[in-house]
Amino acid sequence: MAQSEIAASPLAEALARVGDRWTLLVVEALLSGPCRFNDLLSQLPGIAANILSDRLKRLEREGLLVARPYSERPPRAAYHLTAEGRELAGALRLLAYWGSGHADPAQAPRHPACGTPIEARWYCPTCDRLVDHEPDQAEVHFV
Repeated sequence: MAQSEIAASPLAEALARVGDRWTLLVVEALLSGPCRFNDLLSQLPGIAANILSDRLKRLEREGLLVARPYSERPPRAAYHLTAEGRELAGALRLLAYWGSGHADPAQAPRHPACGTPIEARWYCPTCDRLVDHEPDQAEVHFV
């Protein structure tokens, strides 16, 4: 069977769309609302302008953001996440949660009401139950 005939896993599909450091950080910066190019440059220290431009174009091609022009001369745009782009918030929270366990524990996400660190849990809405352990491939099927 040829490599192209093998169905890509859901993770491979996601990584093909947003699988690099800068793309995920651009999405994170846009979660708080629309931004202009220079605003994004200032929010993402270390990113080169050409890399940011490339990532914005890629996210637009993938349908995860929309560039809305606000000036014709010179051409300038404000960038807005689409509904599909905003859906990445949950995945980014999980990555940040995982990252906090390998970095400074004080950076862990906390419940705003009481300050307790928040735990990510697997939940089955059909059974209305928490899954007591991390799922493995034998028990959980990604569709």
